[in-house]
Amino acid sequence: MRRPFSLFKIPYFNYLAALVAGGLTTLTASPFELWWLGPVAAGLMYLGLHRLSPAQAALKGWCYGLGLFATGASWVYVSIHDYGYTGVPLALFLTALFVSVLSLFFAATLWGYRKVAGPRLAVVSFAGAWVLGEVLRTYLFTGFPWLLLGTGQVDSPLAAWAPIGGVYLLSLLVALSGALGVAFLSRRWLALVPLALIWLVPLALPQHWTSPTGEPVRVALLQGNLPQLIKWTPEGQRIAANTYSELTREVGDDIDLIVWPETALPMMETQARPVLERVQADLAPDTALVTGIVQRDDQGRYYNGVVGVGNTQGSYQKEHLVPFGEYLPLESILRGAIDFFDLPMSTFTRGAADQSPMEAAGLRLGNAICYEIIYPQLVASRARESDILVTVSNDTWFGSSIGPLQHLQMARLRALENGRYVVRATSNGVTVIVDPQGKVTQRAPQFETTTLTGEVQAMQGLTPFTRWGSWPTWVVAILMLLSGIISHRQRPSKPA
Repeated sequence: MRRPFSLFKIPYFNYLAALVAGGLTTLTASPFELWWLGPVAAGLMYLGLHRLSPAQAALKGWCYGLGLFATGASWVYVSIHDYGYTGVPLALFLTALFVSVLSLFFAATLWGYRKVAGPRLAVVSFAGAWVLGEVLRTYLFTGFPWLLLGTGQVDSPLAAWAPIGGVYLLSLLVALSGALGVAFLSRRWLALVPLALIWLVPLALPQHWTSPTGEPVRVALLQGNLPQLIKWTPEGQRIAANTYSELTREVGDDIDLIVWPETALPMMETQARPVLERVQADLAPDTALVTGIVQRDDQGRYYNGVVGVGNTQGSYQKEHLVPFGEYLPLESILRGAIDFFDLPMSTFTRGAADQSPMEAAGLRLGNAICYEIIYPQLVASRARESDILVTVSNDTWFGSSIGPLQHLQMARLRALENGRYVVRATSNGVTVIVDPQGKVTQRAPQFETTTLTGEVQAMQGLTPFTRWGSWPTWVVAILMLLSGIISHRQRPSKPA
């Protein structure tokens, strides 16, 4: 069959297209939110893929990763240079290394795909392989599920699929849409049928999988906007204690739950207790306050935690830690090599996986500290036992980059996947309240010392995603890839 995409017969054009596709994927994410570019990016990656050798396909995947992370994760430079006390040349080198290494995930995905899958049923097997590559990136070497293909669809017509299969189902459908679009433009007219179903079925899906229960709860989220560079100094500790104490005193008596961000008080919990007790003395009897805090146990191990005072029970210790930020891989080798490997509080211990939910103001809280909110399976496990989701974060590390807005977008998707309110308190933004449909109902301005107030409600019931997690989508992706593997030795048809 004739193909209108003759340029994709040239390997170098494939590599250029992959760089462009990576940049387009960044444009689907916040703050750009051009979700319709997702299938375009996927189509560019599918085009010409089966004309390439496995090594050439790997290079195409690597170029996509370069385009994606160089544009979408450029905030890494801010973290390394501005807050990691690293000079410009070394910061640029470490950022380039970070981008290059992460891009290897896409190289490995497309290399493996071209090794085992044939051009027959390629539309299906390509989408399956793409999702399995994202799963690999989520979990291998502690994982980095940032800028997944489906994340940018939180405001698209495909968003209604999220409570069913989560972000990986969205990625699957975007990748499949891109491949089907190429097939349709290649005059395979029947491709229009499944393509239409992917985008029209959401119109018939339920818009609400969970329902409110009980009375609305008034919440206040405090944003201290403290400079990161002085945060852990004695002056920073004094400013933090005064700022959050004053903001709390200004909160009205009608507030049921007050949330301070991650490590709001930059000190050990034992040091912070006198401050918290003074604050508690001014709270209304039924008001609960929860805050991010650094904890230390009897064995001298440190935890990034959440504790409460007032009308609260329990505590939480962060389970999924950030490499280099909260713990140092290969510590015996890297510790002391450069200042970036000696960041404050980079020796945390991970919390247990089976922690009971905290209770505050009559609500069961599903906690996710900072980076944890980007892990769909982890958040779903918390949502099964909680009434609302609470995420405290210190996005000061991102500076004024697009990182905090991307982080917020992933929090919105977790709300949509699980049909739960998400309250997000951050050090300098973006502090928000998100409803169970993933829509921001209240938002504080970035880089200001302020308090955000609003209402949330306990939600009952479980979405299919909360109940089953990502496993059904992963199984479907495996079966889709297997279809290409099984047909590999059959007489091939011409690929796009």
